[in-house]
Amino acid sequence: MKRVIDRYEMRAELWGSFSLFCGTFFPLVTNRPFIVSAPPGRESHFISISRALTRCARLETTSLVINVPPGYGKSTLLSMWVAWTLSQYPDSQYLYIAYGHELASKHTAFIKRIVETSAYKDLFGVRIRQDSRAKDFFQTEAGGTIKAFGSSGAITGQDAGLPGLDRFSGALILDDPIKPDEVHSDSIREAVLRNYRETIAQRPRAPNVPIICIAQRLHEADLPAYFMSGQDERQFETLILPALDGADNALYPDVHTKEILHIKKEKSPYVFASQFQQNPIPAGGALFQRDNFPILWEDPDILCTFITADTAETDKSWNDATAFSFWGVYLLDDGVTLALHWIDALELRIEPKDLKDAFLSFHSDCMRYKVPPQFAAIEKKSTGVTLVSVLKETRGLQIREVQRTRASGSKTDRFLEMQHYIASKLISFTQGMFHVEHCIKHMMAITANESHRHDDLADTLSDAIRIALIDKSVYIPHSDSPKKVVKFMANNFRNKMQAINRAHNKS
Repeated sequence: MKRVIDRYEMRAELWGSFSLFCGTFFPLVTNRPFIVSAPPGRESHFISISRALTRCARLETTSLVINVPPGYGKSTLLSMWVAWTLSQYPDSQYLYIAYGHELASKHTAFIKRIVETSAYKDLFGVRIRQDSRAKDFFQTEAGGTIKAFGSSGAITGQDAGLPGLDRFSGALILDDPIKPDEVHSDSIREAVLRNYRETIAQRPRAPNVPIICIAQRLHEADLPAYFMSGQDERQFETLILPALDGADNALYPDVHTKEILHIKKEKSPYVFASQFQQNPIPAGGALFQRDNFPILWEDPDILCTFITADTAETDKSWNDATAFSFWGVYLLDDGVTLALHWIDALELRIEPKDLKDAFLSFHSDCMRYKVPPQFAAIEKKSTGVTLVSVLKETRGLQIREVQRTRASGSKTDRFLEMQHYIASKLISFTQGMFHVEHCIKHMMAITANESHRHDDLADTLSDAIRIALIDKSVYIPHSDSPKKVVKFMANNFRNKMQAINRAHNKS
């Protein structure tokens, strides 16, 4: 005979198991089953995170840092934990903080959807006040509140938890407190840390109100690093969940198999170490290795060429160099993948009045190559502004202005962006050319925190990769193989559309 479970028994079971709560309410809200991963040789990260969050609900720990790779369901688990604890203590007060208000609101909206299900209301008797229906701020009839904020926004006057209680009464939650594409900005990263110390940390109403930071690692000086350093007044417990363990077992093979993770490690080592292994390599460590750059016995079959130039920042510092690089675009043996050949390079320190003559001399040498350059791309900054202006008057010379915008990211962002292309061995040299060793040593000195002395040649490479391999804004005038041309044109169109979409998403 089937056993009948009444409402009170079901409620007690759900309160006793956060995992059971997730398995019950996740399908009601999403129409999808709640599937707990079962990685070979490892405990599921769903179980590990659930156990840690349960300890916070029981006040067995009140300061917790969880580091887990992106896309592993951490925000879903955290949102469901808020709904679970609210069902037991409907007067609880929560501050849900993410790197942006919109992202935090997305997570609080998911919490609201759970609380508004008929099953939740019937089982727990928790109801949202009729005059408080916003997705980023809502209240229960028992006085509980859930509020969403951005980590850099004003949080003054907001409360997490209640004073004078020896039970759970809410929490302060930091869910990815800094945006990945902003973490390498010292000013933004320090602003987030300062806002935490001066404002956010003061919001819990009692010492037993938990502060939970759940995030992917992004930088060796990010907010999780601050928590783990012992500098904060609270002592944080940590749960570190790398994508690959010491035995090479994947944490979430349903999303990232170990084969995929090894590819990420090879192609984007900095991102892999930080976001996936939760152990950012020191930003002072080199981003590029010598074996990233193939050295060929002879020039490949060059389809087209162009020049990139990075001029000195000012006319007052002789330590600031100007660099010119000459590039050839070619197809790999697959007939589809484009690569860059670093044909020539020149790094020099000259006065602004000599800049035009130096460039024209370099350009003249490049014109003698078997495939003359189509154009020269010059960043329109400082002394480059004058150079662009005077060169535009030169007949037969096409100049492209390189504009830096906020959407294009910081210098570090650009260097990390090209790490994938360099690690994929898409930048080559010809054996015996005088510039080869100088360029490779220059690239091996480039760091993520800009502790290197010079990066002028790296800037010319960054622009070349953007032009030829990312935006593919080069013209291929001829090829010996019609089939290769067709494949190239199709690939070119697809990547241009992706570039347009990227620009649209950033705007």
